[in-house]
Amino acid sequence: MPCEIEDNGPAEVSKYLTATTKDCKLEKTVSFRGRGLKGRELSCPQGYTGLVLKEVDKASSDQEDRTLRVSSVFDKLTYWNLETPPNSDDTVVMAMDWPELAEAIHGPVED
Repeated sequence: MPCEIEDNGPAEVSKYLTATTKDCKLEKTVSFRGRGLKGRELSCPQGYTGLVLKEVDKASSDQEDRTLRVSSVFDKLTYWNLETPPNSDDTVVMAMDWPELAEAIHGPVED
């Protein structure tokens, strides 16, 4: 869920969101403001690391360069769908397949 929270303190996530694993699909379910969310944990593609970036100084226009810094790194993430089970057609899953596909498309061709 894209959002911005103006706070730098610790978050009591487990107080509001309790994820449970069901079946052998490793599907997670939670409720957020009364709406059911279904999620799945994904690993970053091999050789890649996920970054959380924070803007240091906000640009005053679209023409100015932005300055970002790495605030944390991750190798796994959980993505969530609103009431629909996670599947291989989800954009996040397809994005994780892109590095391997790009290598196949742009890599050297053997005779």
